[in-house]
Amino acid sequence: MEHITVIGEAVADAFLPAGRAADGALRMEVRPGGGPLNTAVGLGRLGTPVTFAGRLAAGPFGDLFRERLASSRVGLASSVAAAEQATLAVTAVGPSGGAGYEFYAEGTADWQWTAAELDAIPAGARCLHTGSMALVREPGGPLIEELLARRRAGATISIDPNVRPLFAPAGRYRDRLPVWTALADVFRLSEEDLAVLAPGTAPEDACDAWHADGVRLVAVTLGARGALLSLGGERVTVPAPEIEPVDTVGAGDAFTAGLLHRLDGQGRLGGRLAGLTLAEVAAAAEFAVRHAAATCLVPGADPPWGGGQDPSSG
Repeated sequence: MEHITVIGEAVADAFLPAGRAADGALRMEVRPGGGPLNTAVGLGRLGTPVTFAGRLAAGPFGDLFRERLASSRVGLASSVAAAEQATLAVTAVGPSGGAGYEFYAEGTADWQWTAAELDAIPAGARCLHTGSMALVREPGGPLIEELLARRRAGATISIDPNVRPLFAPAGRYRDRLPVWTALADVFRLSEEDLAVLAPGTAPEDACDAWHADGVRLVAVTLGARGALLSLGGERVTVPAPEIEPVDTVGAGDAFTAGLLHRLDGQGRLGGRLAGLTLAEVAAAAEFAVRHAAATCLVPGADPPWGGGQDPSSG
């Protein structure tokens, strides 16, 4: 039985070259992406038994997703062979390594979940992880939330909102936020996400509000400054390794994978994180920031195998 089930989208990330058009043609390199797929790949490569529950399109993009997942030791038995087309994100990486996205997502496979498809995902995983665009798009988003509520009695719930205002209005994320924080035991977000979800709110105040909703562990990733972790109001900040990033695509997903991998190894997944200590959280977060930093050393969301080494040490 897989320890973690990841539910959500698989996106074709089409990277624009730095020079853009040449000879009247725009040449792009397409890589597998999407926050949930990236997280599942990160977990599989770290050795955590994981399955990906996604609606995978037919054709070359679907084949690309399946190859990346299967070759990264991610189970596919919970995925659906979808009739719809894959979601496409055109990605431009800026000088600092940050990425901008343009989405082609209307009517695509990732959002068309049915209740029957979701009910067919086997129960028994210690943790269900989801988030990103799959939770803000109908008809699938509300159905995934309902599944989390039903499975919560026996599994730790992990949610990463991965806010994309160009994909869905910021207000839609804010409207769903109280539902997510009532469901989640682990809530991971970036400081950019925080600025959209709770504008003008200090990270510590946001953590306390979400603890009051029921979230046990909040992780706010701070880019090159590391991450802030809040366990029921007890807090620790861990630094990130100093690196020269190629790009930051998939760094947050790699952090989430590293964090869940370590929590699983500590024997803490499977419920409400009872007994989890701040020292354990700090150790897990230190591993997670190293895993995220290593992902930034290569193009696209391509997390390392095994992990755990400080990338600044070579």
